[in-house]
Amino acid sequence: MIKRQSDTSTSAAEDGKMFGCQGAGLRIRYWVTLITGLVECLGFAGVMFGWASLVFVLKSQGYFSNLCVNDTRNGSITEDCSGQDEQFSLIFTIASFMNNFLTLPIGFLFDHFGTMVSRLLGISVYTVGVLLIVFSSPATSVLLFPALSFIAMGGVMFLITNMQVGNLFGTHRSTIITLYNGAFDSSSAVFLVIKLVFENGVSLRWSFLFLSCCAVIHLFRTLVLLPRTRIPYPLPENYSYGIKCEGTSQAKVDMPFGRNSPQGQNTDNMERTFKRCFLSWLFMFHLLWLSVMQLRHYLFIGTLNPMLNHLAAGDAGLVSRYTNAFAFTQLCGILCAPWNGLIMDRRKGKEREPGLSEQEADLRAAILSLFLTGLQCVLFSVCAATPILPLQYLTFVLQVLNRSFLFGGNAAFISMAFPPVHFGKLFGMLMALSAVVSLLQYPCFALIKGPLGGDPLYQANPQPLSTWHKDVPTELQKICTLHTSGSSLC
Repeated sequence: MIKRQSDTSTSAAEDGKMFGCQGAGLRIRYWVTLITGLVECLGFAGVMFGWASLVFVLKSQGYFSNLCVNDTRNGSITEDCSGQDEQFSLIFTIASFMNNFLTLPIGFLFDHFGTMVSRLLGISVYTVGVLLIVFSSPATSVLLFPALSFIAMGGVMFLITNMQVGNLFGTHRSTIITLYNGAFDSSSAVFLVIKLVFENGVSLRWSFLFLSCCAVIHLFRTLVLLPRTRIPYPLPENYSYGIKCEGTSQAKVDMPFGRNSPQGQNTDNMERTFKRCFLSWLFMFHLLWLSVMQLRHYLFIGTLNPMLNHLAAGDAGLVSRYTNAFAFTQLCGILCAPWNGLIMDRRKGKEREPGLSEQEADLRAAILSLFLTGLQCVLFSVCAATPILPLQYLTFVLQVLNRSFLFGGNAAFISMAFPPVHFGKLFGMLMALSAVVSLLQYPCFALIKGPLGGDPLYQANPQPLSTWHKDVPTELQKICTLHTSGSSLC
């Protein structure tokens, strides 16, 4: 009997080494998780932000073409498709709102039920959204409304469940979080690939059918390369995870609201802590910072196609070329975002000033990141407001750089400024509230199509941003000073 138990334990240990659950294999498992997560975010998570490329394909397929009418101007008959543009803009507005607002329940779901439940739901929703496009047609154009929203919701679940991988790499945590957000941004180029293969004879239906089959890859990662609950921080020694590691020593991670967790035994006290973090001046400042710049980016993406049509005087070939250029620049998001993480991580491992905590040092390191992000947004807005078509190449570069810094820095800032146990809830609350502000893009678009005569360049006015961002380093320095003198962040 004793010998059988010994053989069983030996076999379990050998299996653990085989599947990378112990020793050097464990470190390899960490890296495989990181790389596959990066591929997942790059190929699927943020594809909705390549909407401008997909709109070009959908227009050529005749989606919402019944809204185009003949218009007589200066004695010549032209086709007015402003109604069609408005529908495509409305689809993106709703999807971008869902992308942000549903991050709140997704954050609570992730904190409460863990990784596996969140991902299984995300995979299901994402696949349904893709299949809706597969079975859509110009006669059922209305299916695009739920389709893009479901894709956005599933993509956010992929991002949130993957960002915790940064906890596996300690001092490089912020860099990896921003890297994943950069991959999320770059995934918008997927719709460019669909546009290019469409122009070479591959139907839209087959492209999205391929995306739906990739659900098998997401399921594999969920079961083998991610934990059932969540990855803790700080990371326990020899921490292992995945379905093949159940027989080895595996750190138990309690859910924030679990019955057996210390926090679960005093839910009221934890809720007060969450409320204090949510109502803190630091959180409100960050919410304003994110909302203004996010609205600017959503306005730019949502009106890119009509803006290019306006500047190119309706030349379809020129519009296609600039749309491709914009989509190609989105690929660079994964290269731009880690630089922001390196800025935030630059103080880690170095000796801190006397009396300065690690969190205070991290916040001071974030000042430069927030200032650079604001400055980039001002430059991007100035270029976007200039009615010179060749200048839009520079606008595309500044847009992807600023967007990478904005969303990657946002997630990294929340992870360093507030308790890890509240990350999912605070990140979700931040994105949900900023989604309410993002709804302003649709009335702005209606204003452009109406009183402004279809000229999107009137939307860009960088002056409020330039005035507001002058105060970013000063205000954050005040925050750090107050905290150093004894005030609580939360």
